[in-house]
Amino acid sequence: MRLRPQLLVENGFMAQPLLNRRILVTRGAAQASKLSDGLRALGALPIEVPVIEIAPPASFEPLDDALRNLAHYDWLLVTSANTVRILAERGRLGDTDFPKSVRAQEPQVAAVGTATAETVEELLHAQVAVTPKEYVAESLVAELKDRMIGKRVLLARAAVARDVIPDALRAAGATVDVVDAYRNVLPATAPQQLRHAFARGIDAVTFASSSSATHLAEAAQAAALPFPFPYVPAISIGPVTSETLRACGWPPAAEADPHDIPGLIAAVRSHFFPSQK
Repeated sequence: MRLRPQLLVENGFMAQPLLNRRILVTRGAAQASKLSDGLRALGALPIEVPVIEIAPPASFEPLDDALRNLAHYDWLLVTSANTVRILAERGRLGDTDFPKSVRAQEPQVAAVGTATAETVEELLHAQVAVTPKEYVAESLVAELKDRMIGKRVLLARAAVARDVIPDALRAAGATVDVVDAYRNVLPATAPQQLRHAFARGIDAVTFASSSSATHLAEAAQAAALPFPFPYVPAISIGPVTSETLRACGWPPAAEADPHDIPGLIAAVRSHFFPSQK
């Protein structure tokens, strides 16, 4: 008879409430560690199948031109840490010392979430003027719209993204230039990795972005696997990702609050053990 491993208890709470749960982590390979480490600390077995890979945009010319003319903008808006990394790299390669320009508050910087803001501080050594309470585009718009009359705004982002920010800020009186910093693509190895993970069993899937949902669907199709995965809960990082999951026919079983990686880890925990919320 196989005995279930004993769970450690600390202060009345199970120290490893996710013991031996196989949790699929779909983040890009360079970004998966924070989520995987947090799940592992709770006893889970993170199964990393990156379904997102960062690729260059169709052309860097619009981005490079915007960086050369950075002083003409009142605001720089960044919606991901990936964007910040690419901006720093392109700025150092080009004619403009991008980090120095941002440190001089030319322009002011707004970041969609704390992880993005921390990357601005780490790579550009600059202060972020605005970080919204909710880490979604709508919340960033709410923070900025009253400051936008007559302002010129540079929005750097992924090649395929919602137009909530530029549309709302233009309606609020700003001139908004949108440039692509990168593209999200499906790694060639994802279908084979997913097939192997699926065969061994998955207890839940974490989704840290809308792209992770659509790319996992693409990988599942390429691997001849069902999508959604039968009887497997989806755990979403926030409302935009949840909306995409519903559009894919996979309503999330839980949604992170706050909408960040620690919140996503907590959502996985609370899904399996609601009493520990």
